[in-house]
Amino acid sequence: MINIAGVISIILFYVLILAVGIWAGRKKPPGNDSEEEVMLAGRSIGLFVGIFTMTATWVGGGYINGTAEAIYTSGLVWCQAPFGYALSLVFGGIFFANPMRKQGYITMLDPLQDSFGSRMGGLLFLPALCGEVFWAAGILAALGATLAVIIDMDHRTSVIFSACVAVFYTLFGGLYSVAYTDVIQLFCIFLGLWMCIPFAWANPHVKPLSSMEVDWIGKVDPEYYWFYVDYGLLLVFGGIPWQVYFQRVLSSKTAGRAQVLSYVAAIGCIFMAIPPVLIGAIAKATAWNETAYHGQLSPTGELTSDQTSMILPLVLQHLTPDFVSFFGLGAVSAAVMSSADSSVLSASSMFARNVYKLIFRQNASEMEIIWVMRVSILVVGVLSTVMALTIPSIYGLWSMCSDLVYVILFPQLLMVVHFKKHCNTYGSLAAYIVALVVRLSGGEKLLGLPALIHYPGWDAENEVQLFPFRTMAMVMSLFTLAFISWLSVYLFNSGYLSPESDYFNCVVNIPEDIRRVDEPSEAGEQMSVLGGVPGRLYGAASTLVGPDEKAGRINPALEPDDDDLDDPNDGPTPLFGNSSAPPPVQPFGKQTAF
Repeated sequence: MINIAGVISIILFYVLILAVGIWAGRKKPPGNDSEEEVMLAGRSIGLFVGIFTMTATWVGGGYINGTAEAIYTSGLVWCQAPFGYALSLVFGGIFFANPMRKQGYITMLDPLQDSFGSRMGGLLFLPALCGEVFWAAGILAALGATLAVIIDMDHRTSVIFSACVAVFYTLFGGLYSVAYTDVIQLFCIFLGLWMCIPFAWANPHVKPLSSMEVDWIGKVDPEYYWFYVDYGLLLVFGGIPWQVYFQRVLSSKTAGRAQVLSYVAAIGCIFMAIPPVLIGAIAKATAWNETAYHGQLSPTGELTSDQTSMILPLVLQHLTPDFVSFFGLGAVSAAVMSSADSSVLSASSMFARNVYKLIFRQNASEMEIIWVMRVSILVVGVLSTVMALTIPSIYGLWSMCSDLVYVILFPQLLMVVHFKKHCNTYGSLAAYIVALVVRLSGGEKLLGLPALIHYPGWDAENEVQLFPFRTMAMVMSLFTLAFISWLSVYLFNSGYLSPESDYFNCVVNIPEDIRRVDEPSEAGEQMSVLGGVPGRLYGAASTLVGPDEKAGRINPALEPDDDDLDDPNDGPTPLFGNSSAPPPVQPFGKQTAF
């Protein structure tokens, strides 16, 4: 029988999120439907909203539920996500936020397509797309399962209803709606969980957390040390190359503010992890066989592995009074639903800009791109919903995709942002293949994918690779990208390969328009063959891509104007197409102290 009070609570919070999303969408200036306005909220996100939306990059439904589950099943030492994602925000702010925002990029894939071409960028789009879609699907699936258990609502009904709400306001307001609903999302999580903790902690069926019988700290066995380090590095550096993070960075008013927001959000990640950590510890100290919980329990009286993913809502339901649990469940459920919106927007933005426009329709108008993005939001929303309803191992799919983001995208993004002159399309393609093969060779138990290679420390009983093969794949990918890029330049410049063999047009067989613009100013200088082409102009003044381009684009707007050359008193041509734009990017930029 459906729990009417629980349904009313959830509907009220859903209506609150929806109303805020629609109201925020109205902040978009009427008639201004440019890429920047819809995808990046016109780069006008303020400090207050920016802090909340940057924190919500990772603090959402999966974050709070996963943290509570990790505490219950493995202990605090194995709860790596809060610290890992906090460090990823710190390193993202130090090494990526400044140069990416100064260049005025619109999506995370823009610098990759600038250096490696639109087609290679389309290939790099695949792991980014899959990661975002599977993340949204995983959130919806977990939400549906939770509501089915807690209030007896039909699983399919709750998933479809939640997806419709999130997609509707994202479709209506773009990043404006995503950012402002993030504020409500974090408030719901914070207030909902902190309201429930005192009641749950004081429940008579909960033992003192300091009791020797309650081990909520956990430990790392010596044979798992390298496995532990591997996952830690995966969270830290694999948490950087996600569009959900960079859409927040690129929507900031300035590069310096993007860095500050990253640092503050890192503190927010740790702070917002405290409530689910306490709830996981309380669940560990609970004698579940003495509560009103009637589900299946292990012989020791603990929850089974099928129920541990719902630790947080079970604590709210069985260890707190009804009025508290209804408020907490409503707030948390609405926040979980809301956390799927940014992934839907991220995947749609990358497809509309980096695939549709830069690969298939270089002459597409701004309005056409916006409509493609809106259709993509619907498609991604439907795709995520279908996956949430039909694929049993959705978490396994997301886990594999997050691994691919780490081993494939992170090395390539690092190189194009900081070592652009030392990489080209040949190295990028080779690194992509190496990373993919090495990662797949390690297998994935959650997907039933067998391990083709048993690395040192292979745990045959649990079918787990204890060797840090994910980090090894990332390092091999980074080395391959640099080495093959250098080798291709050497082979072409030494005459071992003819210019006609430069299929990707990125070493010696460079199109004439690129040669003309990239020509050095002094006669004695050698033209950089690895640097590709000058930086692309982004934003309102962005130019079109030549149809014969394969690996790297040239912006004709960067050609010097004769009038500007005649007048020495004129300032430099602004990078962003307006006089108030920031100066060209520096290697690391001025760093803000953390």
